[in-house]
Amino acid sequence: MRDYRDAKTMAKTLREALAARTIEITHSEALEIVARQFGVETWNILSAKIEAKPPASGPQFEQAVPIVRIFDVAKAHEFYLGFLGFSVDWEHRYGDNFPLYTQVSRGGLRLHLSEHAGDATPGGNMVVYMKGIRGFQKELIGKDYRYMKPGLEDEGSRWEVTVTDPFQNRIRFMELKD
Repeated sequence: MRDYRDAKTMAKTLREALAARTIEITHSEALEIVARQFGVETWNILSAKIEAKPPASGPQFEQAVPIVRIFDVAKAHEFYLGFLGFSVDWEHRYGDNFPLYTQVSRGGLRLHLSEHAGDATPGGNMVVYMKGIRGFQKELIGKDYRYMKPGLEDEGSRWEVTVTDPFQNRIRFMELKD
């Protein structure tokens, strides 16, 4: 039995059946008719429903947000905001003279930076898949950050730019080759 995901095939079948009776309609008109048969006002609405991913039957995961251990807010800001180009989304402290817990983000990537001793281990390592790695690497070199001049490494199936923050946390930015 056909359902809304077969709408394009149904529109083609409708056009062919009408053409056999010497009734000509455009493909767009056929799509609009099929959309209305499914109780949807326009083809654009039905098309969006077709393009939407079906609901998963199991757990659905969203983006992981790594927690990165920091020891000095000024140095963390110099690296993550100044050098890598992140922005502060929010900051939290339990009171005056308490450790900072903050979220920084750039282009869909979110990181939590924490001065809290139990949140993460210094010297962590993370992988971030991305697009546009060549431009990103050129941007980093152009900032002339005194502590790092990352190269663009050809790792066979991917390009890689590796940076290490002032607290020995390493981020490996990777772009898969087509």
